[in-house]
Amino acid sequence: MGSLQEKIYEKSPHFIQNLIVSAYNVLAYKKRYSGKYADFMKYYKANRNLSLEELKKIQAKKYSEFIEYAISNSNYYKKTLGDLSKAKDISNIQSLPIINKETLRSNYSSIYTIRKDEGIVSKTGGTTGKSLEVLYTHKDVQERFALLDNFRSSFGYELGKNTAWFSGKNLLSNRDIKKNRFWKTDYIYKVRYYSTFHIHGKYLKYYLENLIAYKPLYMVGFPSTMYEIAKYGLAHGIDFPANTVKAIFPTAETITQDIREVLEGFFKTNLYNQYASSEGAPFILECENKKLHLELQSGVFEVLDEKNQQAKAGRLVVTSFNTHGTPLIRYDIGDQIELGEGTCDCGNNNPLVKEVLGRISDYIYSEETGKINLGNVSNCLKGVKGIIKFQIIQDAINEILVLVEKDEKVYTSEYEKVFLKNLRDRMGQTIGIEIQHVEEIPVEKSGKFRLIKNNVKEKI
Repeated sequence: MGSLQEKIYEKSPHFIQNLIVSAYNVLAYKKRYSGKYADFMKYYKANRNLSLEELKKIQAKKYSEFIEYAISNSNYYKKTLGDLSKAKDISNIQSLPIINKETLRSNYSSIYTIRKDEGIVSKTGGTTGKSLEVLYTHKDVQERFALLDNFRSSFGYELGKNTAWFSGKNLLSNRDIKKNRFWKTDYIYKVRYYSTFHIHGKYLKYYLENLIAYKPLYMVGFPSTMYEIAKYGLAHGIDFPANTVKAIFPTAETITQDIREVLEGFFKTNLYNQYASSEGAPFILECENKKLHLELQSGVFEVLDEKNQQAKAGRLVVTSFNTHGTPLIRYDIGDQIELGEGTCDCGNNNPLVKEVLGRISDYIYSEETGKINLGNVSNCLKGVKGIIKFQIIQDAINEILVLVEKDEKVYTSEYEKVFLKNLRDRMGQTIGIEIQHVEEIPVEKSGKFRLIKNNVKEKI
């Protein structure tokens, strides 16, 4: 929404705001679900059970066409790839240069293949630095939503079925907060948007009461928000009605085993994970067997070590076929994954991923024990009660600051000792650990919550 529209929205009463949200979605969905969307949906549904050999043939063909498009339409890629021998052959991909976020940010004007008014602008949240501004063609957006909807539809999801959505949209007014109303509803498409900016202990009761009353069939969005609501429900003995939610589809954040267990346990349903990114990474999708698969039809995935050699686990470098507006070719996305082994009997023959390890910066560094990743950090709550939320900030190699939101009625000094021991078990005895109790730990501007803020990775 533009600034004038935002002012009109802010001053409008609640029911008018709901209408504005619905009208905004009508326009957005028209772009997403028109044009080639139906053709893409038909294509991906028909291709659900292709053999690995067939998938690799499609990938190689799409790669060749995509590189040719980039060289022909982007001044940047014309210069960097135009003179490379056999650049369009996927077997020569490692001869192409790797680019990163800073390369992208510094060369916008020459990388873009279209003008801003010809495409759709996507801005990343910028949780690890400055925001990125990526341009998509309308066809790119239609294909990306077809890929995502094809994945979700295999678990029964359709637009128009009651959905609770937790995203980075900040839609609330001061009146809403005074009335303990933390949501807006699109009654046309039956989507209720819950704020991810007001996840505070004093408000969680209202979120949960409304979720129970709304009876969503599907829950979509930031898992950290759903996780806080679920933990509140568990801590207060609230029984979420069985057979309500059919599936949870998390977005934008790394799923740890603890998050999965809490969400599936409290909401009595299954969580199906997916990986992509707002700047256009190709898709990694979870099947009915809870196994992650690379979607080879959406791009090329390279897992590389520190010497840029292929590895089983390492940083993820992607070439994404539906980023024609801002072509991503060998783009170091800043995440890391570990590839799996064997095959899956779900019918999806795409290669397996053992784990999406998350952002490369999502770790704490200890000179005694090395890198402690997100999953190990999240497990520090084992045996601890009364911590609503915590966040670790590392501004120096030899010390960390741990912010803790606590439940005064439950949290005790004994639980703090267990929590500190869990931290020490992972980080060693020499690193300085300061625990600071705070009333609230804010989310990022994007609405995401960051468990770890590592500000020393360049010193390691």
